[in-house]
Amino acid sequence: MAKDLKQIYKTIMDDHFPEVMEISFGSGPQRQTLIYEKVSWVIDDVRKGLRYGENPGQEAAFYRLTNGNLVLGEVQTIKPGKYLASDLELLQSGKHPGKINITDADNALNILRYFTDRPTAVIVKHNNPCGVARAETLEEAYHKAHLADRVAAFGGCIAFNQSLDQATAEAVAGQYAEVVVAPEFEEGVLSILAARKNLRVIKINNIKQLRDFVGERFVDLKSLIDGGIIAQLSYDPKTRSRKDLTLAACTYKGVEYKIKREPTEQEINDMLFGWLVESGITSNSVIYVKDEVTVGIGTGEQDRVGVAEIARDKAYRKLMDRYCFEEHNVPYNELKDGDAKKEIEERVRKEKGGLIGSAMVSDAFFPFRDGADVGIREGVTAIIQPGGSENDYQSIEACNEADVTMVYTGERSFKH
Repeated sequence: MAKDLKQIYKTIMDDHFPEVMEISFGSGPQRQTLIYEKVSWVIDDVRKGLRYGENPGQEAAFYRLTNGNLVLGEVQTIKPGKYLASDLELLQSGKHPGKINITDADNALNILRYFTDRPTAVIVKHNNPCGVARAETLEEAYHKAHLADRVAAFGGCIAFNQSLDQATAEAVAGQYAEVVVAPEFEEGVLSILAARKNLRVIKINNIKQLRDFVGERFVDLKSLIDGGIIAQLSYDPKTRSRKDLTLAACTYKGVEYKIKREPTEQEINDMLFGWLVESGITSNSVIYVKDEVTVGIGTGEQDRVGVAEIARDKAYRKLMDRYCFEEHNVPYNELKDGDAKKEIEERVRKEKGGLIGSAMVSDAFFPFRDGADVGIREGVTAIIQPGGSENDYQSIEACNEADVTMVYTGERSFKH
């Protein structure tokens, strides 16, 4: 029985989706039609697109936009031929990709497009980033992103914004990953990655032009269980530079409240980095960032104080695991009770999970000060959030009491 259960994850499903799909908007002279063609690959002499959908047993097909254009009001959506994940090149696969492999790669690119000027690594697991980092070299960026959450990175999708070099490839090959995405692969790199036979190595040339996708919109479709569809334009974060930020201030019952301390340059960098990473995270979400590396990522929680606590708790656990792995080469959960374990726990407690001096990022406003207080108690020095709550004055007071700066983006960053 166990063998059969394991086998279902390797089985290639037939699908009955058409080779060509057309989606039309409007009627008569105003009719606009988008034309898509099914994507497939030949692997082990089998031509097939997606192995299956989100789960074995779900037929699935992968389409790329090949013709048509769509104008909605003042927005013109992405034109055919400007491809990223829709036209990926499989350099190594082992087995056909599944739906989750493609969507993880796509969300990694969704985040990477805002970080094209310096080496950046994004590790995505189940459509949420578990580690994102920028650094002076690609190897350093990957090392920081991986250690931000080494446990969650297991079996994830790793995406790079620059050509994958041998040193970084050696580090990647030392871990278990499902997918590696890069614009180019230096000589010898594919031989290194071949040690992981089922690793899907994906080349996407247009990663070099990722910045061109900033501000580009597409039609985002959500199907309902009764066959209905919700259509919306994709999210386009407008907060991308210091000039887009506003120092937190509000008026409550005739009294003006405002943040006393301006953010430093480093705090600005961390807040903007975190805000753009936030655009690829399932809401409700709160994350912590330090030195342009994610420290703790809380996702998909129903209440804001709860997700702030989850991100905090993850920061503590992940840092303990990191120190344990670096010092003893075993996961924290496998380290036996004793002095060594106590030393790691005490070190992380003193460092407050690496949160001291970090920036706190919230995809929506804090309805009360309790959410902001979670981060402030851990030593964050800066908070970035949309603003707009009737109780913004509470969060402003909480920040001023602790000499913490806070800025507003003036926009929400929900993702469902």
